[in-house]
Amino acid sequence: MAADRLELPPVRLLPEEELARLALAVPLLDRAVRLARWCAPHVTVDAMGELTAQDVPRAVRELGLEEQPDGPADAAQAWGVAVDAGLVDLDIEDEDEDDEEAAAGSVALDEPAGRAVPGAALGRLDAGGPREVLEVWLAALDTALAEAATPDLDGLLEELGPDGEVDLGSLDWDPEEEAEFLDGALANLYLFTAMEDSGGDAKDAVPLPVLAASLVVPEDVEEPSDALLEDVTEVMMRLDEHFRLLTTIGLLEYQPLDEALIEEAESEDDGPAETAAVFPEEIGPEEVSRYGLVRLTPLGVYGVRSRMADAGMHAPVAGDLAGEPAAVLLEALFQYPDQIARREADAWLGNRKPYDAARELLEAARGEDRNAPGRRLVAQQTLSLLGDEAEPALREVLADRQLGGLARVWLTEREAADVPAPDEDMIFWLTVDTIAAQLDADDDPELLRELVTDLVARHDGFFTAAWRVDHPATADVLEAMGRIHPDKRLAKEARKAAFKARSAGTAAP
Repeated sequence: MAADRLELPPVRLLPEEELARLALAVPLLDRAVRLARWCAPHVTVDAMGELTAQDVPRAVRELGLEEQPDGPADAAQAWGVAVDAGLVDLDIEDEDEDDEEAAAGSVALDEPAGRAVPGAALGRLDAGGPREVLEVWLAALDTALAEAATPDLDGLLEELGPDGEVDLGSLDWDPEEEAEFLDGALANLYLFTAMEDSGGDAKDAVPLPVLAASLVVPEDVEEPSDALLEDVTEVMMRLDEHFRLLTTIGLLEYQPLDEALIEEAESEDDGPAETAAVFPEEIGPEEVSRYGLVRLTPLGVYGVRSRMADAGMHAPVAGDLAGEPAAVLLEALFQYPDQIARREADAWLGNRKPYDAARELLEAARGEDRNAPGRRLVAQQTLSLLGDEAEPALREVLADRQLGGLARVWLTEREAADVPAPDEDMIFWLTVDTIAAQLDADDDPELLRELVTDLVARHDGFFTAAWRVDHPATADVLEAMGRIHPDKRLAKEARKAAFKARSAGTAAP
């Protein structure tokens, strides 16, 4: 695949109205909204903007969390989201710089230092439309992600230094690194979701070991070493901790890692779980759920895509290409999975008459740049979706060196009459062009090897004629055939032909 092509396939998003309904039902956002309404006309807060001790029980009761052991913590989390999302505005008094008590640092954090009132975002939520609701949810998501990437406060307090401050240097934790790690995991989960083409339903959960391996195991590694398996285990542990915290914001659905597996690994390894291989090299289908399953919700797909777009990444949405020129369509479809490419091509063709669509596709397929063979391959696949009404457009290019071969393929597949046979030059040119496109796609090495082997077998003296083909990729294709062909003698012939093609190209004026 060409490095300058798009990297993310498109996702299908639910309508904004439906996404907004889902956002309003998210437990964490629902609690934050309820606390924002509850604080009217105002409640007192401490210097950090947190609820004072006397108001925390009231907030817990407001949320109906009295019977929950984590009720105060959940209320505090919802309050933090309300503040960060603008559902609550803070008005905290500034301490007098000359105040001796403040200078001495003796002011208790829990003492009232200001007040909180319902914020502007609450008004937008009540009066606005789906877009406003989703903006508030995205702000809440940012807060939840930041919290998930932050170590437990109790753990930090255990690391207090002699001066009463946390020594971040002594912690095995870097806030920026942890946030990037979590973003990377969500990006990979997003990619898995897009590749599954689940239509916004995110039906297929990803096993936690698979997601963890995608973050640490290089693509060219077939058999992970014990060290790599331990790295995967460590990443699983980190993801498990993060994902447990993210279910209440509606980002994902998560079936946690079975803690019994961790205990088993510790006992077998006689060491900490972080260095023990929690899972075997192969996991049976009936056991996979014990190792954790995660999937983005439809709201999660929307949220991760929004964050990617804000970061400057191109994260397309299904149907975006329907109104684009053919050249944009062909460049994009080249790197899409087959099922998604077919869906996008159908949407593009649905907006055009068959004859007009065929002419536009053929014109966009021309060119001698690096991506041109890929465009022609995709054009041929897209043209195959058109019926007989497109035939006149294909006949118009029969004499064209770049397009005549694929036009003949299209007409022959439909058993059209009076299709002129291609000359040898056109056959070899189309052969080089097709292999060049397959090399650029780099999808299935075994399939490419079979294609190369079959082509050489069907043409006596293939390499004697092939090096003369006037195609920009001739030398590259012949070199690749020399690497791919299983027959050593023919592979050597391919390399010699590549040398001749390069020499001819150098000598040409």
